[in-house]
Amino acid sequence: MHVIYHDVGGSHSSVVATYIHLNRLPTDRIPTTEEILKIPMFDKLTSKYIGRLIFHGVDEFGNRVYTLSRLYHKHPVTNAIRSIPSMINMDQSEIILVDTSPTVNFLMKLGGGSSRKFRMVRFGRPIVAYGTMKIYGDIVDIVNKVKLKIAPS
Repeated sequence: MHVIYHDVGGSHSSVVATYIHLNRLPTDRIPTTEEILKIPMFDKLTSKYIGRLIFHGVDEFGNRVYTLSRLYHKHPVTNAIRSIPSMINMDQSEIILVDTSPTVNFLMKLGGGSSRKFRMVRFGRPIVAYGTMKIYGDIVDIVNKVKLKIAPS
């Protein structure tokens, strides 16, 4: 199975969800700012990766886990991905798309925009990390629901 966490920018909520999913971030506590900033792709995605699936690893169930930056084109991008299984004779249920953008708060938008769009990394990155800490439990909830759905019976 392929699990794809996606959001607008692809380098904040989706990356954090991926690292939670792969057991590289805790589910029983909020990580420190340092732990969040150590995530290799956190707040570092460049424009050449927009619209591309980025593979992050295989989970404990053998599922491949990815992130995707879809910008503001949720439906066209996710519809395109959903059409791939039929093109390659793959079962539709082999792909799970998980939108993490509902968890994004104002601080994440402010920090992420400052850092990525305006290249004010020293200003924006700590803000987006702090904003991520504020909604971390919401991301954990999303990941837990996904894992319940895909766990072997």
